[in-house]
Amino acid sequence: MRLGSPDQRLGQRSFPRKPGLRGRPALLLTGMLASMAWSWGCSGAVSGNSPTPPLPQTYDISGTISPAVGGNGATLTLSGAASAATTADSSGSYTFTGLANGTYAIIPSHTGYTFSPTSQSATVSGANVTAINFTDTPQSATYSISGTISPAAGGSGATVILSGAAGATTLTNASGSYSFSALTNGTYTVTPSNTGYMFSPASMNVTINAGNVPGVNFTATVQSAHSVALSWIASTSTVTGYNVYRSTVSGTQYAKVNSSLVVGSLAYTDTTVLGGIVYYYVTTAVDASGNESVHSNEVSANIP
Repeated sequence: MRLGSPDQRLGQRSFPRKPGLRGRPALLLTGMLASMAWSWGCSGAVSGNSPTPPLPQTYDISGTISPAVGGNGATLTLSGAASAATTADSSGSYTFTGLANGTYAIIPSHTGYTFSPTSQSATVSGANVTAINFTDTPQSATYSISGTISPAAGGSGATVILSGAAGATTLTNASGSYSFSALTNGTYTVTPSNTGYMFSPASMNVTINAGNVPGVNFTATVQSAHSVALSWIASTSTVTGYNVYRSTVSGTQYAKVNSSLVVGSLAYTDTTVLGGIVYYYVTTAVDASGNESVHSNEVSANIP
């Protein structure tokens, strides 16, 4: 079949005919236009179908440090599945944001304060975690232990010894009252003593837990007069006298009880002992040059 003229095949558009080509330019142009149209449409389809990846889901951990005076400005450190740090606001509230699922540890800190608990664990599992709260206590807070020893006859001027979380010694006033101040939280032991008296109870354990502890009282009872009569065997060496030593601990911590050398005697009476105590004694021999022998064997005396 013979092809029609170029004008008929391309509608209203006409192209000049060059000698010897006989319509081929029209066929080539048509093919080129079709190719261009196909390429352009393909490029547009690829661009329009590019997917957008979804954002990962994250969560929060939050809580409060109270009272606010210690929580305000406190630093909270996050560790575990991720690490971070934040500062509590003026009301003591804090929040860690943008957290993935996992287990975390939160530790508060603020100069001059301690915290309870010292740290907490929180597990994020598809939801925010709230109310991870802490309580702060000023480190400068101190308290007192006080009481009375009665009757005043035995309580007045008594020595009261504090031991345990801190050590101190004080004397009661004329009414038998005493007080230990500037004490921090902890467990203490209070022990009274006064020459010629025994006390009930002999000592008391006291625990301070963020508050003063009053009413740590004792009763004083007059002790009956007690004495210990000691005697020993004479030294086989030439000596000028003897010394007597006493302790309340067997085998150690001996202190001399005679004010002057025991001369011309092999006996000594100790009249300064107190009831309810076990005493341990040794003696030594002293020569004319003041040289002192080793301790004798030890004897004990249990004062009723």
